[in-house]
Amino acid sequence: MADNKQDVGEPDRSRVSGSEDYEVRYFADQHGLSMDEARELIARHGNDREALNAAAQRLKSN
Repeated sequence: MADNKQDVGEPDRSRVSGSEDYEVRYFADQHGLSMDEARELIARHGNDREALNAAAQRLKSN
């Protein structure tokens, strides 16, 4: 299912869609992760951007 470009605003920005390659790529690039690492974090922690940012920071600090 395609991302609804009309669904914008805080609720949409607060999530990372694991099914949209461009969102996963942006998240991965933002944190210096591979696409596979980003997808694994999304699968493990859900799509909440704040939780994913924290998890990515923990991953990179190890």
